[in-house]
Amino acid sequence: MIRCLAVDDEAPALAILADYIGQLPFLTLVGTTTNPIEALTLVQQGQVDLVFLDIQMPKLTGLQFLKLAGTRCKVVLTTAYPEFALDGYENDVVDYLLKPISFERFFKAAQKALALLPGPAASPAPLAAPVSVAGPPAAGHMFVKGESKNKFLRVNYADILYIEGLSNYVSIHLPTQRIVTYQTLKELTETLPQPPFLRVHKSFIVSLDKIRMVDGNTIYILDKEIPVSDTYHEQLYRLIREV
Repeated sequence: MIRCLAVDDEAPALAILADYIGQLPFLTLVGTTTNPIEALTLVQQGQVDLVFLDIQMPKLTGLQFLKLAGTRCKVVLTTAYPEFALDGYENDVVDYLLKPISFERFFKAAQKALALLPGPAASPAPLAAPVSVAGPPAAGHMFVKGESKNKFLRVNYADILYIEGLSNYVSIHLPTQRIVTYQTLKELTETLPQPPFLRVHKSFIVSLDKIRMVDGNTIYILDKEIPVSDTYHEQLYRLIREV
């Protein structure tokens, strides 16, 4: 097991990382913290194998953290700014993840770390210092990026009617509002619980719980008509017969 620590000054970003870490059997979450000094102390005490580290933080930037941590742990940088990529690789980071981070991209970074941290060197150990420990967020919701850098919106799965793909953006339709966020439909397909969510078209994911009627290749959710492509037709009908 690779002992992981997530460090970010934004709580929603930490919740996403904690969720992703909890989904991989070869990773274990030591904790999450918004304090890079606290994180550095844990690294120096030998409590951490892999740090998922934001670059832009108060008190201590991610690049400063890298220099102080040295070779005591491996680091995956997480940031919304691609211009820091070169600095990261010059400091021998495992990977560089751009926010919003998809689970698929996170998984690739974790596999790279696994190749670099095999066997007993990555075995779990108890904490020797207090840390803001957080397991995966409560089941039943996700956070999506808002219109500004530091804004994340909580979306309850139970509220989602359907999701429409708009190139590199998605439109999440709820009963009383619509949320547009920078993410692809493919990324959401890989992270949403299935069922009740099902991709039924290259441009649509639906919640099976919200379907009012299915008629041939058309799904009705409230007053919205959603097409079903031939690729997903058989799977849709198999699932609705099982419900």
